[in-house]
Amino acid sequence: MLDLENIPERALGLVQAGQGAVIATVVETWGSAPRQVGAQMVVSGAGEMSGSVSGGCVEGAVVLAATEALETGQARLMEFGVSDDEAFAVGLACGGRIRILVEPVGGVLPVDLLADLVAARAARRPVALVVDLESSARRLVDATAYPERFRMDRSGLEEDGRHFIHIHNPPLRLFVVGAVHIAQALVPMAQIAGHDVTVIDPRPAFGSAARFPDVALVEDWPDEALAALGLDARSAVVTLTHDPKLDDPAIMAALGSDIYYLGCLGSGRTHAKRAARLEAAGYGADQIARIHAPVGLDIGARGPGEIAVSVLAEITQRLRRG
Repeated sequence: MLDLENIPERALGLVQAGQGAVIATVVETWGSAPRQVGAQMVVSGAGEMSGSVSGGCVEGAVVLAATEALETGQARLMEFGVSDDEAFAVGLACGGRIRILVEPVGGVLPVDLLADLVAARAARRPVALVVDLESSARRLVDATAYPERFRMDRSGLEEDGRHFIHIHNPPLRLFVVGAVHIAQALVPMAQIAGHDVTVIDPRPAFGSAARFPDVALVEDWPDEALAALGLDARSAVVTLTHDPKLDDPAIMAALGSDIYYLGCLGSGRTHAKRAARLEAAGYGADQIARIHAPVGLDIGARGPGEIAVSVLAEITQRLRRG
């Protein structure tokens, strides 16, 4: 998911505190713009800002426009661009251009609509804010309206150039069952790729803060942990313990959910035994076929680091290509 830096939540908090707020959003880019479509910043009534729409080169002009928008209650669509000669001086490399929508909360952007957006984000419910750039009409729609955009986390203008679709997907989550060496390599890679990672292992010696610093650790049986944490369509599960007593309950919990990826460590022979156990437990062939095993893309990986690369690559492939 594009990192929206909690801009909707910050804007709502400012309004509720009586300070006023304006949200600026990148709606279109050309060339090598420094921030992608959907990037946001919020400007308070006092002129303080959070977030970024350009990496620093146009924020000053946006703050001025935000001050005017608070007074008028009207939205403003701004465009910035530079020639190649000036590009690097202001941060828009290779002649990049960007268009930024400036919206005052409580003006064209109703407070109630913003509150509904914040509530959806808190509930991990994917929604899109659809903005009519001509009429200023705004509405929230669910993921069924733009399935491809939601799958790709792709905000942007419709072909008509009139409607801006701002995708608000829940953060990606990765649940790693088994605090083993591969997990130590996989966790930081997944975090860099934008996943909220939780490591689950009931064995304290494995799942220690010393081995996994700055990572959410759960010392509980995997099925109980996954049930408590909740699984959804933005979640992936990887089992790495190689121990059926730990892996199988996690797999069964995952198969009972709508996660987009389930990968399990083990050879083809190990997976055949795993599949037989699941079949004996009442799972059908279609359910068992959801498991990616042996886990990871077949890139000839050797060692924990390379295996972690193959796992993250397969997770990404499944997420983006379906």
